[in-house]
Amino acid sequence: MQPKPVKDSQTTITELMIPSYANFGGKIHGGILLSLMDKVAYATASKHAGTYCVTVSVDKVEFLQPVEVGELVSLKASVNYVGRTSLIVGIRVEAQNVKTGIIKHTNSCFFTMVAKDDNNKPTEVPALILESNEDVKRFIESMRLKDIKQKVREEMDDAKSNMEVSNAAEILKNERCVIRFI
Repeated sequence: MQPKPVKDSQTTITELMIPSYANFGGKIHGGILLSLMDKVAYATASKHAGTYCVTVSVDKVEFLQPVEVGELVSLKASVNYVGRTSLIVGIRVEAQNVKTGIIKHTNSCFFTMVAKDDNNKPTEVPALILESNEDVKRFIESMRLKDIKQKVREEMDDAKSNMEVSNAAEILKNERCVIRFI
């Protein structure tokens, strides 16, 4: 399996935001944007892997600015990291007001994808050829993201297994909740 450069799988999807995508406040639903991000992540990962890919996790989704009806949303994606069967796809979301030409950055996030074979089993992906400082930076950032996620997962598992409801009144005394069963 030959390594592939980042540029070979980079993908941009642009879509017009129409009224049926809007919530009651007139802004585009976050779920619409998440669906578009999932599509561009799939396209990018599958182009690199040469096979079907599935979404495993989504990280750092923060809606920085609202997206308006009538704006053109562009999702720019690239493979930032590859493991043996997994890929981390970085996505930058921008919205352009077609009347003013102003482009605003609305979101950046990371999708972890896993390549699947014809039997729906994880399958190996090509190595990533890094051809610029930016490619190297993103690969290293993604390695760190993976490590941080693993540490958080371990801490969450530990916190869940050591949760003491008997101390709940003390732990929650300054929180905005009411315990009714103690």
